[in-house]
Amino acid sequence: MFSSLKKLFGGQKEEIGQTPARAEREHHEPEAEAPAMAATFLCREAVFDRKNRLAGHLFFLQDSMLQANADSERQRQFDQSLLATLNASPEAWNTSLAFIPLNSASLELPAVDNLKTSNLVLLIQLAPDADAESLGARLETLRQRGLAIGIFRQPKNPAFTQSILLADYGVVDVGSSEAGAIRDFSSAFRASEKTHPVHLFGGNIETLDDHRFCHQTHFDYFHGRFAAASIQRPNEVGADPHKVQLLHLLRLVQGDAETAEIAEAMKQDPLLTFRILRYLNSAALGLDHRIDSLGQALIILGRQRLTRWLSVLLFSVREPNFGDWLLVESALTRGRLMEVLGAQLMPGKAKDPLFLTGIFSCLDRLLHRPLAELLNDMPLSEDVRAALLERRGPFADLLAVAEASDAFDLARMESTALAAGLEPHAVNRALLSATAWASEVTEHWE
Repeated sequence: MFSSLKKLFGGQKEEIGQTPARAEREHHEPEAEAPAMAATFLCREAVFDRKNRLAGHLFFLQDSMLQANADSERQRQFDQSLLATLNASPEAWNTSLAFIPLNSASLELPAVDNLKTSNLVLLIQLAPDADAESLGARLETLRQRGLAIGIFRQPKNPAFTQSILLADYGVVDVGSSEAGAIRDFSSAFRASEKTHPVHLFGGNIETLDDHRFCHQTHFDYFHGRFAAASIQRPNEVGADPHKVQLLHLLRLVQGDAETAEIAEAMKQDPLLTFRILRYLNSAALGLDHRIDSLGQALIILGRQRLTRWLSVLLFSVREPNFGDWLLVESALTRGRLMEVLGAQLMPGKAKDPLFLTGIFSCLDRLLHRPLAELLNDMPLSEDVRAALLERRGPFADLLAVAEASDAFDLARMESTALAAGLEPHAVNRALLSATAWASEVTEHWE
């Protein structure tokens, strides 16, 4: 998942050796579309904060040509295409941070001046021929506009010493750096005289040990495959009883149960009642009046919409670890992505079945039981059931696109998009929209 990002940054080991943890143990005009590039897909990877919460995402483009030919002109084309995608979907970072890696040579692109500035951080990789004076002036202009600037640790680059003084974020490619270098950079960056708050961003953190090392070294944001290492295996823990209760409620809502029976079942769990009412009254739902009782919620929302939000709450987490957040991301983003793309491919088709297909595709990982068993007595349409259990029917192609996008599997993204009749730019924009929606939903899970 993260190898393409390493190639994008072009990180190299400063010394032949180990990961940090191992070393420590041993010692304003609308712009035109970017130039067309075949099968160029957007990748988004999770970024966590010091409280182990999902803080935002790192966005970059990937295609088969980048891996074979990542010269400066090709990188500039990628940056141009990425900026065009972001400017076409400015809602991508409405509630969480968006970290955007760019080469310093791309900062003069007109698209940079059209970027929305809220919650956006540019992570700048210095070009070998970067001019310190002109780059410094450009960074200052961007900061005055409200863009946050991150600078990668590149001490041998002639523009590094001056540009790092303008940085809001000090960025380290942890997977390509030694422990001592990371520690020294953290100390120097935090001690440097600045008139604005500064943060440390660790990229390509491979292991949980490396994450702990970066946490101890005062980093603020963490990105890399370490998060996946914390995912629990199916036989490690039983299902959360609150989630079992939610699944029971889903069956009642989708079945023939009376409204009073559903409301009574909800009241058996005070925490669940509180969370449902709080969520239904949140800005994410957008109702124009307050809902004060579960009975009122059932009447006003109706069963179809309540089914949707109960499905969302299935993936809420109370004391999440990294793996929990990745599962939440998978489920919510898959559901919303299928819904957004379905509106383009199936105009007039009901959206909720598409949403349920995407979110239920992660149900086996949530409850640690076979999906067929979980869906056995769930009242679902044949189209949803066929897509989930047999990968056939009208929803199957979109489910394949959602799963490939979630896995950042380039070959699958190309083949599934082609099978579904989707252009890469349509998938990219839908992914940004789905990410924004998922971030807004999880913002209320405190």
